[in-house]
Amino acid sequence: MQLFDVALPDVKGEPHSLADVLGERGTVVVFVATGCPTARAYEDRLMALEDSLEADGMRLVAVNSNNPSLSPPDTMQEMSARATARQFNFAYLKDADGSLARSFGAACTPHAFLLDKDRRIVYDGRIDDSRVGDRITSRDLENAIADVVAGRAVKVQHTEPFGCSIVW
Repeated sequence: MQLFDVALPDVKGEPHSLADVLGERGTVVVFVATGCPTARAYEDRLMALEDSLEADGMRLVAVNSNNPSLSPPDTMQEMSARATARQFNFAYLKDADGSLARSFGAACTPHAFLLDKDRRIVYDGRIDDSRVGDRITSRDLENAIADVVAGRAVKVQHTEPFGCSIVW
């Protein structure tokens, strides 16, 4: 699939394709935005998720597809500053023309996609059901990951994501 071969710069300017950052057993791709309060509220949870995925042969990559001319917090400089200040432990890539987000069908930030080892999208939607971490009642993405790790079909394959609109 060609979209896995498109090179996107990380916050240090180094090009990476999705193929470069795939996990052996699966990959979580989350569309985020530096300036989106909802996406920012999920940063700690995404870092914790990346830590837990490693043992299962999976990885997480965050992708920013916002147009920086229309959303100044989403310039490479701002992305790099945020990633450094927060010490992101996952790849944070810039989809400058939004083509990757469009290919996935991303609707907002954050919008999560879980790929299995064969690069098929087996889950898309919200990370969980609450922007506020202590009010979570359904850990949708983690449940889907558990299904993939256990070799089961993903029970809930789609949920409605919520957050900020992607600024094209």
